[in-house]
Amino acid sequence: MSIPNDPADAHWRITPHPACTDDQKDWLTRGGSLTAHLRVLGAVTVDVTREAVDIPWRDEWRAIGVTPRTPVWTREVTLKVDGVPFVAAHSIVALSHSTGVWQSMRRLRTRPLAELLYSDSSVSRSMLASRVLTARHPLYRLAAQSAKRAGAPHAPHAPHAPHAPHAPHAPHALVARRSVFVRHGAPLMVTECMLDALWRKLAASHGERHHREHARAYGHLASHAKRVVRGEAK
Repeated sequence: MSIPNDPADAHWRITPHPACTDDQKDWLTRGGSLTAHLRVLGAVTVDVTREAVDIPWRDEWRAIGVTPRTPVWTREVTLKVDGVPFVAAHSIVALSHSTGVWQSMRRLRTRPLAELLYSDSSVSRSMLASRVLTARHPLYRLAAQSAKRAGAPHAPHAPHAPHAPHAPHAPHALVARRSVFVRHGAPLMVTECMLDALWRKLAASHGERHHREHARAYGHLASHAKRVVRGEAK
């Protein structure tokens, strides 16, 4: 039996795809505000790409408890770190709730949605679900547009490794996560697609940390060697 406002389905899974990298598994399951996590990496800005009345995507309507043709308010943004697109986000809420319980969503402008979701104790959150995106998914196309708009050198394309057609570590494969926030019985779903720049930034950070740890270890060894020469250590 399905759970009301459950973000998981045949494609969206609570446990990340087993072929995901450690970084991907980490970021696909991190609780709290994604915006706050990105701020650790640099200055975060919100580029609003679309706000409009729409209908849910084929894999969305069940999660927010509406019918396939129910009008929804849609907000799409790109989260940038130091001016570079790191995340393409797509949020929906039933149109009736966008003028009621979630009316503040329409007034955010370039402020992050996290300001509404994590400052109100009456808001509850579902578990996170994630998936590997194929080129047919509308979120994949949204992510490609975000990268192209920013002049990224390589727009994402569909995973193509023959032994694992949806392996998230294939070149430029995209992974995304989503969850449902409920306030006074009104569900709002947020879907976040991580872009290539995020993984490159994390890989660079790991490299810098490894270099610092190596330098520190080398420094300890050099210091010990000097003490041995002076007869202060064995």
